[in-house]
This record gives sequence, C-alpha cells and structure tokens, in this order.
Amino acid sequence: MFSSMIQNMLSSSGHANAMQRAVQMNNYIQKYNPDWTPVEKNTQAANNNEVQSFDKVLKNTASVKFGDLLTNPTTRVNASLYTAQAGGAATKLSPRQKIQEIISRVSKKHGVDEKLVNALVKQESGFNPNAKSKVGAMGLMQLMPSTAKGLGVTDPMNPEQNVEGGVKYLKSMLNKYNGNVILALAAYNAGPGAVDKYDGVPPYKETQNYVRSILSNYL
Repeated sequence: MFSSMIQNMLSSSGHANAMQRAVQMNNYIQKYNPDWTPVEKNTQAANNNEVQSFDKVLKNTASVKFGDLLTNPTTRVNASLYTAQAGGAATKLSPRQKIQEIISRVSKKHGVDEKLVNALVKQESGFNPNAKSKVGAMGLMQLMPSTAKGLGVTDPMNPEQNVEGGVKYLKSMLNKYNGNVILALAAYNAGPGAVDKYDGVPPYKETQNYVRSILSNYL
C-alpha cells in the first residue's frame, strides 16, 4: 500500500511539481542576488517518463546553494557566545550571595536551621567576612583564635572555613543543651561554662541582649 503511494508521489506529475518549485525558488533568490546562477530548466517533456530521485532534484539547485544546505549543510550557528553570557550571568554571584550559599550548604551539612545561622551571622558580623572585634574574634561568625584552632579552622578570615567552624560549634552547643536554642546561643556568646554556672542564660547584659536580638531575627 505504502510503496504504491510513494510511486504515485514520484510520478511525472510529482517530478514536474518539484522542478517547478525549484525554478520558482531560483527566481526568488535571483531577484535579490542576480549574481547567482539560475538552475537549468530541464525540458519537462523529455523527462516525463523518468522519475528523478529527490537527491537529483536537489543537485539541480546546487548552483544557488539551495540543495547544498540540505544535502551537505556547512552553515553552523555559533551559540557559545550566548551560552557563555547567559551562563556567566546566571552563575556570577555577589559577595553577599556567595556567603548565603556557604551558609545554606554548611547548615544543611550539619543539620542546623539555616535561618538560625543567618540570624547569628547577622548579629555577629553583619555578614562582613573581614569583621574583627576588640577582643580578637574574627570573621563572619566571630570565632576566637583558640576556638577556631580547636575546630580545625586554619584561616578564620576565610568565609568557607569560618562558617564551617562556626556552624560546627553551634551544633555542638545545640547537642549539649538538647536542642535548646536559647541556651545554645547564650553558650555561643558567653561560653558553656557560664551557662552551666548559672544554669541558664548568664546575667550578663551583653549576652541577654545578644540572645534576644538573634531570636527576634530567627523567630
């Protein structure tokens, strides 16, 4: 059934239509570029009984580059420029976005609420990776030199290392106080010794304001 249909499509009338279309294409292209050589108009009457293959019809139009585009395409679209621009725009992060990405990744790694870490970093350094306190605390999460060393942080001013160490320490305080966020924050600020001594948030104005401020941004 299909072979007879294909044979009918390749009949002389089909060939005539194909050649007529090719001539029309030549005329259209030559209208805008007269330097191109038109396709030879083969005598239709002489070839009425000869069924030409589609490839042969295409070759007849090669002089105007119509057939070449289909049988041997050489034109390539260089999209790398657009991809690079789009990719660059999509992957280029601001310093604050890079910090947020680090906080998000490290928080998930240690199973700590990302929102809590964000609130703590905001309180400690205002998201300034170069922050230093008068007592020597450094970086985003204001690690003291001795604390940083104990956590394996070799460069406290490196945002990645600082957040890694700070979140790890916060996680240890949360574990120590059975997930009690208030006590964990108080210990982060005043040390677990002070929390244990007073069996709660130490009566230090700085620590009490510290915990209150972080909770206002966290809850």
